[in-house]
Amino acid sequence: MLRRPGNQTMRVTGDGSLSPGRTLHPKSGTSPGLFAALVLLGTFFYIGYFCSSSGIFKDNKEVSKTEGDFGCTFDVRRVLPVLKRTYGDNMRKVLHVGPDTCSVVSQLMKEPEIEAWGVEPYDIEEANTRCKNLVRRGLVRVADIKFPLPYRAKSFSLVIVSDAADYLSPKYLNNTIQDLARTTVQNLVIFTGNPIHSNARVARQPKFGHPVKGEMRSKTWWERFFVQTSLEENDDATMKFKQAAFEISYKPRCQVFHLNSYH
Repeated sequence: MLRRPGNQTMRVTGDGSLSPGRTLHPKSGTSPGLFAALVLLGTFFYIGYFCSSSGIFKDNKEVSKTEGDFGCTFDVRRVLPVLKRTYGDNMRKVLHVGPDTCSVVSQLMKEPEIEAWGVEPYDIEEANTRCKNLVRRGLVRVADIKFPLPYRAKSFSLVIVSDAADYLSPKYLNNTIQDLARTTVQNLVIFTGNPIHSNARVARQPKFGHPVKGEMRSKTWWERFFVQTSLEENDDATMKFKQAAFEISYKPRCQVFHLNSYH
């Protein structure tokens, strides 16, 4: 029986020609450092698999699918104490409109003196259990904000909008903002993308409608829009908000507009 020849390497001879050489075998021993690294890596893989299977990280994944990284809604969550100092007793009944509204409503509900509701303009099919529970209770609803919301006039003492007006065209934006102003007794706060930030884009595809292409709208654009829709900026609330934010050294990344509702 013919024996299969072993692997050979080629070496260069003195005259420049190639000739077979002896096979080079690596050392059979493994360094202690490499062995320890492999054991440690295997342990990490095992822990990760165990935690994902047992659901330890499941809730965080579910939250990230629905809550995501929405800049202005994130600002709302961080600045709620500032809004409380700004509006005081006018934060008794609050409506939040925008993505990740479940987290905003949940945070507001921790305050015993505040009742909170939310409108989610995005798909929440993969929402976590907490968010689905809020939907079942009627505290959060998924709705197309281009059309009138099913709330009576002056149902809320404060309406907060974040990351929801950015994707609307001027045609629908006009109707939406006026309808939101209709639902509040006096105060409407709009958090919208700031064009000075390079990543100020619509964060996610809405369930209803399509994002507006291009940069976020500027402060001047919004001010002209408010004049056209007969909405007055609430200068007193604006000053209180800036002062309260300054005291905690917090500067929102988004533009914040404080408006009076229609009387």
